[in-house]
Amino acid sequence: MDKQRDFVLRTIEERGIKFVRLWFTDVVGTLKSVAIAPAEVEGAFNEGLGFDGSAIEGLTRSFEADVLAHPDPTTFQILPWRGEVDPTARMFCDITTPDGQPAVADPRNVLKRTLAKAADRGFTFYTHPEVEFYLLKSSKYGKNGPIPVDSAGYFDNVPGGTAHDFRRRSVRMLEDLGISVEFSHHEAGPGQNEIDLRYADALTTADNIMTFRTVVKEVAIEQGVYATFMPKPMSEHPGSGMHTHMSLFEGDANAFYEAGAKYQLSKIGRQFIAGLLKHAPEITAVTNQFVNSYKRLWGGDEAPSFVCWGHNNRSALVRVPLYKPNKGQSARVEYRAIDSAANPYLAYSLMLAAGLKGIDEGYELPPEAEDNVWSLSDTERRALGYTQLPASLDHAIQFMEESELVAETLGEQVFNYVLLNKRQEWRDYRSQVTPFELQKNLEML
Repeated sequence: MDKQRDFVLRTIEERGIKFVRLWFTDVVGTLKSVAIAPAEVEGAFNEGLGFDGSAIEGLTRSFEADVLAHPDPTTFQILPWRGEVDPTARMFCDITTPDGQPAVADPRNVLKRTLAKAADRGFTFYTHPEVEFYLLKSSKYGKNGPIPVDSAGYFDNVPGGTAHDFRRRSVRMLEDLGISVEFSHHEAGPGQNEIDLRYADALTTADNIMTFRTVVKEVAIEQGVYATFMPKPMSEHPGSGMHTHMSLFEGDANAFYEAGAKYQLSKIGRQFIAGLLKHAPEITAVTNQFVNSYKRLWGGDEAPSFVCWGHNNRSALVRVPLYKPNKGQSARVEYRAIDSAANPYLAYSLMLAAGLKGIDEGYELPPEAEDNVWSLSDTERRALGYTQLPASLDHAIQFMEESELVAETLGEQVFNYVLLNKRQEWRDYRSQVTPFELQKNLEML
């Protein structure tokens, strides 16, 4: 760590860095930033930077407001969009109380705690997110809703299109920040894009997702368009998900891989999936945390609505992708409910905790879904034992309130704050009279 600190201090001097932004997130997953002068960095390393935690949503109770931000030198990167005018760098921070204890409501710490539990069992948790988002002409919208930048579709090549330049610039910027990109392409909706980040340990991935969202927003502004990670900005077009591929490693060995097993999936892999399925309804208020998230989950277009798994079945909640021969390291499972607006620290904590619970308790994996689950009738789905994911944020809150797994994983303070925040959002949403109601009812009733 001292070598990393020395590298950071040396780089700041050599590159003429004028500002260093210290980044962290609140419980909802909003990125927070405080800029310090280069001369303050060494002090921040040694003592942390003090601030009033009660001003950040869910971070502390008001009577224990003082907290310290400790920059993590391994996350130091120069921000490429700042250019050569006042070069600026950033580091992610861990938040502690003045006596040096991790702040219980720091989302990054929640994930670190959960990863430590996995490490106690000998596991490292790797994730690979496929992040979808929309590019719009502006953040303003008219009578017909937001206006996408193009009318292209899945994998379309649009000569001279905004999305080409946008993706190229975004990918280059991400690579400059040390974030490896695996794929980028146009998605199914007009103006919808997907950029897939390369596999990394879950803490690095969560940091990368926070950086990714910032890069995408910055590049959009630079190119005169607007990027949104809203789960379902247009009712007639697909929502934006963040399908996440996951695997557990024991040392260098993929714990999900077993040569000769069905789909080359080990017992640990099967139990992990069983844990995800059993606890999926309880974690949905975090993986899909907004009222709008449920418009995506229940709006068709390949979003999962029912709790089941399948081999290469895109209608299932958990998918076991096609196995690549002689590539045991690539054995993985994909969770398809999570959307691009989730707080990655909390969502990945709960997905890991659910899978570990399946392993610890030896959950049995139910039979796989071989049919297109959306095309089955309710009766057929019931007969096959496919329960549904929560149909609304209110429904998801009810599952979460009863969940020991979520309470234990998030810790009392984060658990209570998420519930408080989400109940308020549901109340605000429920109290509105929408254009739909006025259209349907005003003249008729």
